[in-house]
Amino acid sequence: MTVTILGISGSPHRHGNTETLLDSFLEGARSAGASTEKVVLRDLDYAPCRGCNSCHKNGECVVKDDAIALFEKILSSDCLAVASPIYTMGITAELKGFIDRQQYLWARKFILKTLYFSDDHIKRHKGIFISTAGLGWENVFDGAFPVITALFNTTGFEYYDNMIANDMDRYNGIKNHPTALKEAFEKGQKVVRMIEKLKRG
Repeated sequence: MTVTILGISGSPHRHGNTETLLDSFLEGARSAGASTEKVVLRDLDYAPCRGCNSCHKNGECVVKDDAIALFEKILSSDCLAVASPIYTMGITAELKGFIDRQQYLWARKFILKTLYFSDDHIKRHKGIFISTAGLGWENVFDGAFPVITALFNTTGFEYYDNMIANDMDRYNGIKNHPTALKEAFEKGQKVVRMIEKLKRG
């Protein structure tokens, strides 16, 4: 069975450092036989969460836009690769606004108890966070990790790994980084092989 990998680019800047790193990951996954798709959030029409809590009653979001269809794609994928550059020590507004929209899934899982992921399901579904930052600080990604964790936890993915590269200002872009693109390509291959093995049991 073919492994399906969904990549989500949360950057408002097309073909920048983070999207290029995501592309390398997806290329590696394709080379290992996976079926891949990339969604660019800035191209979609969606609004942030209204905080109305209507979904707590019936598990449905009252806002009908592109976010709902994308969450359906997420739930049907074997691997979710979420990419965002670091803006002001966190993920982009585009990605944060989208992640907040998963509240209706959170309601199904924790309030209504109609959405459940078994331990085996979570083990076979891998989440990868891909990010770049201009600063060289080692802690520059720390503000992003809890939000990405919340996304993976709600949608039934194991937070498998990070593909992160800082110090982009010094390197003058991801293409000048000595190892990041190669590592992302290899990580794409690795996760496909791991999921294939898990699917075979």
